[in-house]
Amino acid sequence: EVQLQAPGGGLAQAGGSLRPSCQVSGLSFDDFTVGWFRQKPGKVREGISWISSDSTTLLGQDVKGRFTISRDNAKNVVYLQMDSLKVEDTSVYYCAANRGLRPDRMNVKLLFGGGLDYRGQGTLVTVSS
Repeated sequence: EVQLQAPGGGLAQAGGSLRPSCQVSGLSFDDFTVGWFRQKPGKVREGISWISSDSTTLLGQDVKGRFTISRDNAKNVVYLQMDSLKVEDTSVYYCAANRGLRPDRMNVKLLFGGGLDYRGQGTLVTVSS
């Protein structure tokens, strides 16, 4: 059974930091591009950041310069370092994975290609003013 578990997004003040993680199991982690998207109520899904097995990354325009993605292939974990948080970063964040897709193709498949191969249940990130 494939599982993507991101136990706790967290609560932070504007300008602060959070570092959610996603533990992946049940698949060959090295074969997958992994990362995060978010979805706010009534809004479309928004790709945040993706990282391939060779650590090629893609960051969304809204978070570039503030967020950093990384992965530990030995532990099957992907991290999202969120700095300089803004109130508008408040959202449910989903960890997701897709086999063999380049990071620059992940958002296309997420939004127009029927979704990615796997995703977690979502974790709430709340940023207060």
